[in-house]
Amino acid sequence: MTSRLQQLLDKVDAERLRQTFGDMLDIYSPSGKEEDIQLYLEEILQQAGFVVERQEVEEERYNLRVTMGQGPPQLYMVGHVDTVATWDLEELGWREEEGIIHGLGTADMKGGCAAMVEAWLALATLPEEQRPPVGLLLVVGEEENGDGSARFLETETPPWVVIGEPTGLAACFAHFGYLEAGFVTRGRRIHSAMPELGHNAIESMLRVLLHLGKDPLFDRDESGVVYSIRELSSARAGFVVPDRCEAWIDLHLPPETAPEDVEAAIRTRVASAGNFVADLDLEVSFDFSSGGYALESDNPLGAVIEKTYPRLGIPLRYDAFRSHSDGNLFHKAGVNSLILGPGNLETAHTPYEQTPFLEVLAAAKIYVALCLGMGEKL
Repeated sequence: MTSRLQQLLDKVDAERLRQTFGDMLDIYSPSGKEEDIQLYLEEILQQAGFVVERQEVEEERYNLRVTMGQGPPQLYMVGHVDTVATWDLEELGWREEEGIIHGLGTADMKGGCAAMVEAWLALATLPEEQRPPVGLLLVVGEEENGDGSARFLETETPPWVVIGEPTGLAACFAHFGYLEAGFVTRGRRIHSAMPELGHNAIESMLRVLLHLGKDPLFDRDESGVVYSIRELSSARAGFVVPDRCEAWIDLHLPPETAPEDVEAAIRTRVASAGNFVADLDLEVSFDFSSGGYALESDNPLGAVIEKTYPRLGIPLRYDAFRSHSDGNLFHKAGVNSLILGPGNLETAHTPYEQTPFLEVLAAAKIYVALCLGMGEKL
């Protein structure tokens, strides 16, 4: 495998990758509006001689699926082409400064997608009979509800996927779980000059959240649960005491923590909030949850990674991916999922999103090695 791998690594074209990455960043593709970028990527793959399957998710929204090699793919490279909506449409665009690519989608996850496409083009230089049995899946909708990956899983459950979410090239065979909690407090509206005659729903909510935050469950150093109040809003009715307040909380859970256990702990904690908040009217809901997972690194992909990183001069780190991703969906469906990609999670979804181009280039080479290595394991 060594000489053939080196030949393929040499086929990874940095300038072609830079062009693909930049072109992808120039195409605005928030969730629900991914067709333009899919048309662009479809053309690249078709020009390389591949038959590209459009896997319809809904009207004018579809995944792109391509395979090579003999037999069912043993590994899919999976990337989502959608981004969150831009923070400022007038400032939409990307720039490069000292090797760092800045802009919407650079980390989450057009860098990973561009690297996967480049890896695919490098693998395409092999004679057909030597190509590994792998697939490339470019999905829509990850930033909303994962409907692209869910559509794929209706038809196929491969043994392995590699998802190019931003991990700084750390190999994440473990993945955090996720729980979304919603809270509504209700009060009594009255003119704001006479608050003592009303019941302020915002004050109730703040007291509930403070009470919840004191629970040992949310001691991050001890429990590992990542607790973030994502939204807080109230009824807007002019110069009055608000009679309704709503809060949404994101909880990212260590791989070994079951979402249902956290839900039960929250319900137990808030049940006692009435002891501290007079006339509390509180509604709690849990609209979405997803369990985490932890795979052993002693597996076919782990073996390839341990040989490839030293070859590329990259320090090998193992980690647990700390956000929610399509990896949770794949794992639930029985698919082993490795999260590995360029960029860092802390800048994703912010105006400061960025990714070093050299990480994108290294990711393309790692993906080549993983695909070729999976073929060698058969």
